Amino acid sequence: MFRLVLLTAPAAVPDEPRLLAELLALPAPPHRLHLRKPSWSASQVEALIQALPGQFYSRLVLHGHPQLVRRYRLGGLHLTASQRAAATRRPRLLPGQSLSTSFHSLAEITRMRRCYDYVFLSPIFDSISKEGYASNFDLALVQSFLQKLAARPGYRPQVLALGGIAGQNIGLVQQAGFAGAALLGSAWGSADPVAAWRQLAVTPLPSPSFWERGA
Repeated sequence: MFRLVLLTAPAAVPDEPRLLAELLALPAPPHRLHLRKPSWSASQVEALIQALPGQFYSRLVLHGHPQLVRRYRLGGLHLTASQRAAATRRPRLLPGQSLSTSFHSLAEITRMRRCYDYVFLSPIFDSISKEGYASNFDLALVQSFLQKLAARPGYRPQVLALGGIAGQNIGLVQQAGFAGAALLGSAWGSADPVAAWRQLAVTPLPSPSFWERGA
């Protein structure tokens, strides 16, 4: 199934725990909520986790802080480029916890395709949240690459589109063969992120997916 993932805004958002809990409780919630706070300390990130209902912990993916991922039995860990470069082995996680990262080229996916459960590829379109962060991907070439990747035994990783995803282009992402899409600016750039998510949430299309394995 085509999955929608939501990344948090990088900085604090007013009444953020309530907004995140409301988003996760929607009839069509984000399948994964990535907690990405690059300038926050571990204690600040932990406070945000504690402010969210425990019933949602299995759907939270934390950018960095693997000790918190294990302690709160979150859904998974996402490595930044610097964390990925510094890692000498796969981080120690609990059974069922996913490991993901972000790439900016198809070559990176080819080179490290068996190291991660799913990855973000960005920017697929010009970024909404980062001014001047323009896409240089040809969707026809990406589609061909994803088709070849899916045809390999033990298809991995699932590739999700990130960067400039909005209502008017999410159909193109589905047609290109991505396993899902990750959204940031289209939700948090709105005065009402919950309403924006409701509008962006689309009926999933059937496709083979890592998510179906219960991760």
